[in-house]
Amino acid sequence: MTLLKRLGLRLPILQAPMAGAQDEELALAITAAGGLGGLPAGMLSLEALEQALICIADQGPVNVNFFCHDNPPEQPERLARWRERLKPFHQEMGIEPPPPSDAPTRRPFDADACALVEEHTPAVVSFHFGVPEAALLQRVKASGALVLSTATTLEEALWLQQRGVDAIIVQGLEAGGHRGHFLNHDLAQQSSTMELLSQVVESVSLPVIAAGGIADPQAVSEALERGARAVQVGTAFLCCPEATTRAVHRRALLEPEAPTEITNVFTGRPARGIVNRAMRELGPLDPDIPDFPLAAADLSELRACAESRCLPDFSPLWAGTNRQSCREVPAEEQLLWLADVI
Repeated sequence: MTLLKRLGLRLPILQAPMAGAQDEELALAITAAGGLGGLPAGMLSLEALEQALICIADQGPVNVNFFCHDNPPEQPERLARWRERLKPFHQEMGIEPPPPSDAPTRRPFDADACALVEEHTPAVVSFHFGVPEAALLQRVKASGALVLSTATTLEEALWLQQRGVDAIIVQGLEAGGHRGHFLNHDLAQQSSTMELLSQVVESVSLPVIAAGGIADPQAVSEALERGARAVQVGTAFLCCPEATTRAVHRRALLEPEAPTEITNVFTGRPARGIVNRAMRELGPLDPDIPDFPLAAADLSELRACAESRCLPDFSPLWAGTNRQSCREVPAEEQLLWLADVI
């Protein structure tokens, strides 16, 4: 059975789960229109996750996405240096820094989240930064969920196939948001979406989904012609009214000439976003920034203060390299346009 038939999809387009820029509304709009909606769970508490799973129940297939990172060990010296670097910005903005905290702002998939998956049985569960330990992965598969995970290299794709995922999302360098790499953190080892797609399609027996820079009907067609069973699209949906994208982020997305870079400034892990002040003055990449996800908390007050003044200076403006097709239209209209059916 093909990937689309198994999920009952009319269109070969998955909406990328985008933590911080959407909730169930966008996911359900995409699913209702014939694609596969995506729900990001990496920043949700267990209580919020349960409410989201209740909300999407019986509404058609939705992909519930989790992070699979290891929480880092304590690193008080790096956190202290990071807070010291941010102090001049707090002084400039006339605000106090947040109280010191080393509490993670993103939670990895664990037994508690797995129990909610087993209870609410979403149609699709996907993972970023690898897959959970074998016992948890087997429990997810036993729940009946189709399991997807992201690969940024051929090596990662082969590793995922060996671990038993049902389909592989290949993420090229053009993709916005966090890089899904987990075996090799050397960005020089990663490649463009279409190049990686061709390598993986030739080397694995699983369905392959292309992601990264796919934001118009031509890119969708090219990926399918190269052997992808479907594509995953994120950036092109960020300006839809169903998304919760913040105002400063929306404005930046609608300036197609603004450059993007890969940065670790906002969370401690490489992710692609539109260049802003924080990236220019603190990065874009700095090996001394606290490990993912510890860096984020100390930027919270700066981000909130700047956004209250309509400034994007300290906000993660996640976006892929192709923003030419970001449109302020309903998600259904954008999806049908991408699928070239309107």
